[in-house]
Amino acid sequence: MLRYVASRLPSAAAVLLVASVLIFGLLRLVPGDPATTLAGPDASPEAVEAIRTSLGLDLPVWEQYVAWLGSLLTGDPGRSYLIGGEIGELVTAGLTNTLVLAAAALVLAVAIALVVGIGAVLSRSRWVDTVVTGVTTAALALPPFVTGVLLVLAFAVTLPVLPSGGVPPDGFAARPDITAQYLVLPALCLALPVAGAISRFLVEALRTELGRPYVLTARALGVPRRRIVLAHALPAALPSMLTALGIQVGNLLGGAVLVEAIFTWPGLGQLVEQGISRRDYPVVQVLLLLSVAVFVAVQLVTDILHAALDPRVRIGGNA
Repeated sequence: MLRYVASRLPSAAAVLLVASVLIFGLLRLVPGDPATTLAGPDASPEAVEAIRTSLGLDLPVWEQYVAWLGSLLTGDPGRSYLIGGEIGELVTAGLTNTLVLAAAALVLAVAIALVVGIGAVLSRSRWVDTVVTGVTTAALALPPFVTGVLLVLAFAVTLPVLPSGGVPPDGFAARPDITAQYLVLPALCLALPVAGAISRFLVEALRTELGRPYVLTARALGVPRRRIVLAHALPAALPSMLTALGIQVGNLLGGAVLVEAIFTWPGLGQLVEQGISRRDYPVVQVLLLLSVAVFVAVQLVTDILHAALDPRVRIGGNA
């Protein structure tokens, strides 16, 4: 297993390096000058040039990139131009809220997918299959900004039983019941597309397993269908489901930007929006690289879990 993990690390490092070059270069192509924005509309050209020099923006682009990459490798992402403060502190504050929201959405999505997927396979009713297909299609088709508004209108306006946005005033750990109330709507909004995709993937994977010869043998021996699905087909379908889940985690993090805006959740999504609108390059490029790093880490963990569940992967056989 250690050899398999070590073989995956160089490609992960290469992806991060290429991503850092692309992010740094593309942000320099965005119209606008941070020095002019920071100096204000009435600033003299000398003042703008002085600010540009102090920020290092007068250096060649490759020198700026090397300095930025060196700072990141030493654990110093620098200071924000326009939002203000150390980028590390801004990211840490937003990351905590985003991780709480993403973790709640991920748990909710996996729970919904398992219940819907296993229930659809265990039930042989045609109408149950039709309902599951319709619900998962709707969950995939509706974007978060539509489902978010609908959830707020239903559960915060029409039936005012849940808060429409924000975070628990006393923190996440002070009152778990209050925290759950604040988390339900944004986590459900973020989880629905992921749950829809994983549910459909799990249903198809379980049906494929139920067509295998070992299932036919189990049926001939009189093994109940429920036991065949839960004890044999589901473990065999889990590796491929984990791969799909790893891909969906990236979509989940991308959707968090919209969900945080809808529910005024002060996470990394709001920080990205502030950085882009104010042309705060250092903040935006650190957040974009962080999102790539998280996606790479999730894929690495997914591959390791896949290899742990399926020995053919780690010994180089055909999965």
